[in-house]
Amino acid sequence: MIRQAARFTVTMIAVAVAMALGWRIWTYYTISPWTRDALVRANIVELAPDVTGPIVAINVVDNQVVHKGDVLFVIDRQRFEAAVDQASAAVAMQAATWRLARDNADRDATLRQSGALAISAQTAETSAATASEAQANLRAAEAQLATAQINLARTEIHAPVNGYVTNLTATVGDYATAGKGVLAVVNSDSFYVYGYFMETKLPSIHDGDDAEVRLMAGGTLLTGKVQGLSRAIADQQAASGLLATVNPTFDWIRLAQRIPVRIALTSVPPNVRLVAGLSCTVVIKPRPEVQGSVLGAPGP
Repeated sequence: MIRQAARFTVTMIAVAVAMALGWRIWTYYTISPWTRDALVRANIVELAPDVTGPIVAINVVDNQVVHKGDVLFVIDRQRFEAAVDQASAAVAMQAATWRLARDNADRDATLRQSGALAISAQTAETSAATASEAQANLRAAEAQLATAQINLARTEIHAPVNGYVTNLTATVGDYATAGKGVLAVVNSDSFYVYGYFMETKLPSIHDGDDAEVRLMAGGTLLTGKVQGLSRAIADQQAASGLLATVNPTFDWIRLAQRIPVRIALTSVPPNVRLVAGLSCTVVIKPRPEVQGSVLGAPGP
């Protein structure tokens, strides 16, 4: 009888332990706000020239650090300098034409006001209209000169942000086309983390929550804060092409959707080199009011 009671007790203890373990594991994987499906990201600036022409100089090499305002590459300036000279000449010509037309109009208007019969009202009006037309032509020539000067200035392509040149394949002699990317710069001031959390974990995640980010590369620990979560993901039945696409379903089972959560990095060790695309693990530290409902969150 005592043996049976002992066996029953041991069995019940084992069942209780198994249930507690099962509950903890289920909570750990389905409710606790952490994920190993996270990536380091950054804003990538694709630099394309605003003018067309052959590249005559490239002042950077692949993976080089650049600062905002640095000249990255230069397009041949000769035709643009000629365009500025031509536009300057056109402005000078139109200015002379306008001055002559203005003087004629002023003279005719003075004669007309003096009561002289040597000039008709029609002639005075024609002179005034000619002067106005010459002034408009001068303004148009000045606008063309400004455009030519802008095009000349844009033969030098400057870094718009601090960062790193990446995947540089262009070389001197390549023909650069306006609007077509030549090189890319990774904005070094824009690194952040995107963690893809199952939808069952979202109730424990709030904007402003502290986050721990552990890189797969070296296990380095970074800190951050929840900046926000995506308010839409792509519907594969009607995707617009502008939303994050996440595949949540297999033919035989439906999985929880994964929602992108953006983490702003607040502390990065000085010796850590961040690379857009690095894998990492993210652990969200829930607020005190929800901490009691979140069990089994993993340590860093």
